[in-house]
Amino acid sequence: MAEASFDVEAGVDRQEVDNAINQAARETVTRFDFKDTDTVIEWAGDEGIKLESVSEDRVKAALEVLRDKCVKRKVSLKALDIADPRDVGGGRSRIDVKLVNTMTPELAKAIVKDVKASKLKVTPTNMGDRVRIAGKSKDDLQAIQTMITEADHPAPLRFTNYR
Repeated sequence: MAEASFDVEAGVDRQEVDNAINQAARETVTRFDFKDTDTVIEWAGDEGIKLESVSEDRVKAALEVLRDKCVKRKVSLKALDIADPRDVGGGRSRIDVKLVNTMTPELAKAIVKDVKASKLKVTPTNMGDRVRIAGKSKDDLQAIQTMITEADHPAPLRFTNYR
């Protein structure tokens, strides 16, 4: 029987994040509490989101709208690295949000350690930015996926590269 495998990576689907940003921006335009605030929710570069409004409380409210849309689009809130609000001049406030897209070496080691501790017949391989898990039994691989999903890791994890 051939070995099956999959990779565990950190990150989220960028298209879903884009959809959440667009929905949040549309909602801030139509909601009464954002009237005349000129609130902006948009991409700021490749891996970041910019939220800007007339006051700190309005930019925090825009952040809550973005979080709500991310949850509805099944984007993990662990993927959002949210900075503190800051003044940008003209009485406006801004929050920068970065997306977590890389797995730290510590997290990869912790996943490998947890997989080995499970005593299932699978082989975890730390590949730096991802962990490959291989095994002959697909049931064991599914059990590992369930175990990883249920564990509380500090980054959003996804399963890719099924073979």
